[in-house]
Amino acid sequence: MTPFSYHRPTTIDEALNCAGAGSRFIAGGTNLVDLMKENIERPERLIDLSLLGMDQVQSTPEGGLLIGALVSNADLAWHPLIEQHYPLLSEAILAGASPQLRNMASTGGNLLQRTRCYYFYDTGTPCNKREPGTGCPARAGLNRIHAILGASDACVATHPSDMCVALAALEAVVHVQGLDGTRSIAFKDFHRLPGDAPQRDNQLAEGELITAIELPRAHFASHYRYLKIRDRASYAFALVSVAAALRLDGGRIQEARLALGGVAHKPWRDAAAEEALRGQLVCEALFTQVARSILQHAEPLAHNAFKVELAERAIVRALMEAAHRTQDTGDTP
Repeated sequence: MTPFSYHRPTTIDEALNCAGAGSRFIAGGTNLVDLMKENIERPERLIDLSLLGMDQVQSTPEGGLLIGALVSNADLAWHPLIEQHYPLLSEAILAGASPQLRNMASTGGNLLQRTRCYYFYDTGTPCNKREPGTGCPARAGLNRIHAILGASDACVATHPSDMCVALAALEAVVHVQGLDGTRSIAFKDFHRLPGDAPQRDNQLAEGELITAIELPRAHFASHYRYLKIRDRASYAFALVSVAAALRLDGGRIQEARLALGGVAHKPWRDAAAEEALRGQLVCEALFTQVARSILQHAEPLAHNAFKVELAERAIVRALMEAAHRTQDTGDTP
């Protein structure tokens, strides 16, 4: 491990003034420490955020919630306001990692997870995400877990988070702060597709810090489902995941939200597909049609073509289970 200096500021301004080239912010460290151990991240300075507060969940005047960036994944998943008003988010968080990791991992840090692509983690192989311009061996190599949507010649990695798929469906907003002030980023714009700069996972500028995630007022506490398809029942990243949320009037869909994980460099939403569900009666045939429309532009690789059908089936299943979920028990018939 490369030697580094360590700073533990007590205010956000102090933390921002410590930041600069070669610096990394650290909260729970559940991803960054692993990357440092593997010699992928080599920060010259670690800035520990643990004394900055930012660990509360608060109601907003508009009827939503403001989640501090340092709220742990465990505390967020079990928070009464999340369970009551945003159970889709709770279900997604509890599908990820392990209890020990959820106790340590922070909300802001979850947004900044890096891909679990084999080649990214293997410093003995080239990787455009790790070293721009060296190539993407996953395109012609082992690519079973890789992207089928939104990839580029430079990168076919996927985003690993479960929480972020639900946040995308719930249309969260990311609040950030830098030396130049504060700004807000719509969640759909926060993560990037790889394009020709896959080393950039998100839209944060150098030295900017996530301070909070805001959830707008939502009406999806009754009909929701986070479905995660993976190789084993626990502690595994998604091959495909689906966050589905519906607002129903009788059997008719008033509003639909749908986001996919495990298929792209960022949580994947299709506005046209959501609009196609609006005003329609709950129907498996409709859900199948919508699922196929989302995957019509999929570009599978040699070893992950199975993901296309898997994603289609997962979308239909998630929507059906969301539609028939009961508010009181959360059970599906």
